[in-house]
Amino acid sequence: MSALNFVSSPPTMKRSCPGSSLVMRAGFTVTTLRQSDNPPSGKAPTSPGPNKARQVKSNLKSMFITFFDIKGFVYEEFVPTGQTVNSKFYCKVLRRLHEKLRRHRPQLWREQTWLLHHDNAPSHTSFLTHQFLAKNKIAVIPHPPYSPDLAPCDFFLFPKMKLKLKGRRFDTIEEIQAELQRVLDTLTEKCFQEVFQKWRRQSDQCLHAGGNYFEVDGGR
Repeated sequence: MSALNFVSSPPTMKRSCPGSSLVMRAGFTVTTLRQSDNPPSGKAPTSPGPNKARQVKSNLKSMFITFFDIKGFVYEEFVPTGQTVNSKFYCKVLRRLHEKLRRHRPQLWREQTWLLHHDNAPSHTSFLTHQFLAKNKIAVIPHPPYSPDLAPCDFFLFPKMKLKLKGRRFDTIEEIQAELQRVLDTLTEKCFQEVFQKWRRQSDQCLHAGGNYFEVDGGR
């Protein structure tokens, strides 16, 4: 059975747990008000110029990792400031996910019928991570390279979070994380059901296209 056939099987979709260790740069853009630096030609800068809205890069970044299934979030965490998401750290995340699954999805955990889906980031595909997955009997749904439309975090969750935060100003990491949490709390079980249905449709489209590029959602 090919990877995409595996993904598009309805029972498999319901049991899968997409996740991503992609960095969520919540402070990517902020809007500030600033005085005009250069007065009009021929005029002395005796009074401040008008305030202008300006898009600038923020130094605040919050790294976010999450895993969810068709019912909602299974595990999520903010990565400590300065921490690199390498293989060693990612295995610790998977261990915490495994424990959270045991407590919140006990039937799936007991029967070992759940499946992990993540992209091909180096920390996901390393030898150390493969060892951890094999040791804990965690089955992984293969992810085709360069396929963000087949990664629920990429086509659903992260864009929604960025849209809510774009243009916002945050003064602290804690403010970023609190606002991110508020965005996450607005997502209902219906949202996750819809994203799994979309994931299946787009996987089927990829199958029908023979693995070639194709347009989804009006050319997205």
